[in-house]
Amino acid sequence: MIAVSACLAGIACRYDGQDKEITKIKQMVENGEAIAFCPEIIGGLEIPRNPAEIVGGDGKDVWCGRAKVMDNEGNDVTEEYKRGATLTLTKMKQLNITKIIMKENSPSCGSCAIYDGTFSGKTKEGTGVAAALFIANGIEVESEFAI
Repeated sequence: MIAVSACLAGIACRYDGQDKEITKIKQMVENGEAIAFCPEIIGGLEIPRNPAEIVGGDGKDVWCGRAKVMDNEGNDVTEEYKRGATLTLTKMKQLNITKIIMKENSPSCGSCAIYDGTFSGKTKEGTGVAAALFIANGIEVESEFAI
């Protein structure tokens, strides 16, 4: 069993109330081959919500206290992102999940790239908050582009 970002499985949980469904990933969940998680929702964020980006670094820097997750109105949502990542990791460990396919560019799920913190649509190299925690705990994190 593997895990997947819920939005990739067709669940409308993104900040804008939409999904980013990939048919193959949705079928994996429907066939019981994968389980869907949204760390942002698990952390207590609502649907819809203001878009958020990591300011001052990437997910690793958030865990070290060098960066924050801020929404486009200047609200600090770092704790919600950290809580969601931690709770998701706990659940994945309980289910013996060792791999997750995550949504690239997300401040939570980006495995190789995230938005650059300027809300300009530009990306930069780095990991999201949840992806960084999962990697640090031995979970294999893969982008949806790798499937």
